Amino acid sequence: MIEPASHLAISYYRYGEPLDVLRLTRKRSASPGRGQLAVRMLARPINPSDLIPVRGAYAHRIALPAIAGYEGVGIVEAVGEDVPSSWLGMRVLPLRGEGTWQDVVLSPACWAVRIPSLLSDEEACQLYINPVTAWLLLTERLRLAPGALLLLNAGASSFARTAAQLAQELGIRLVCILRGSKPGEQALHKLKLREQELLQLGAWQTIISGDGLELEQELCSWNGGLGADAAIDCVGGAEAARLLSYVRCGGQAVSIGLLSGKPFTGYAEAQRRRLHYSSFHLRHWLATVSPAEWQLVFARLNELICSRRLVLPAVAASYPLSRFQDALREQAQPGRAGKLLLT
Repeated sequence: MIEPASHLAISYYRYGEPLDVLRLTRKRSASPGRGQLAVRMLARPINPSDLIPVRGAYAHRIALPAIAGYEGVGIVEAVGEDVPSSWLGMRVLPLRGEGTWQDVVLSPACWAVRIPSLLSDEEACQLYINPVTAWLLLTERLRLAPGALLLLNAGASSFARTAAQLAQELGIRLVCILRGSKPGEQALHKLKLREQELLQLGAWQTIISGDGLELEQELCSWNGGLGADAAIDCVGGAEAARLLSYVRCGGQAVSIGLLSGKPFTGYAEAQRRRLHYSSFHLRHWLATVSPAEWQLVFARLNELICSRRLVLPAVAASYPLSRFQDALREQAQPGRAGKLLLT
């Protein structure tokens, strides 16, 4: 008797810390259905957003068991009914289908993004979460005029690198705040290197927060003492409240993450100062966007990357799926430079 085909997948059957609940499993391989592609994966980045659902933040809308991973690049190896055979052999991002931390992903063809030959696998696999989020925030949510002053915390993140380049492209003065409360000499050196990198990429200014440095003094010299026009918060908790205190009355603030693990509690103060405060999640945009609009966003980002006006993070290390636990341990180390990939 011939055994049904199967492939490796990183699955979770309960919520918790990723190292505790993620498991290397074998999944029965299925043929693509109507309108679907089967994509043999080549590379997938490890993002903080990949691990948030594993910890249970979205338990109300995720059915277990589930497969981890939101983005990655691969080669189309089979097509379903109503999908042209011309897709076969194409390199694509198989998005809005199954979790990407597996060997083969089934994805709707209408949402799959074709990758230009100029982009490497290492670049292509990072094209979704951070670039699309940053692009939509700057062009659709905030809609800041050229010259506007924008604050962003979590300045050491990959998202900050992407936002710095896109802000420069749009003429926005981006100030990246790097967390450094009483850092040691080695940690401070790494922060200084990241500062230099952000400035080279297009950030207007950088600030190492903490250790006696006061952002208010800098703002007084930058924006006539009025405060920033807008802020993007990636951290939450007390840091979010502090960030919003630097935004002018009537300005904008958007929350896109909770790296601190603590929710924002400054709604009353934001309302008192008439701040336009909101949260942004890609899923809300996904619920309303058409396939044509979706493809236009990726076409614009591909253009920026191919012309080297947007450079995605270098890869620090690559791990096979079977060594995902080693990759997660390295991901948890502070001060790491570059992306980690599962290949």
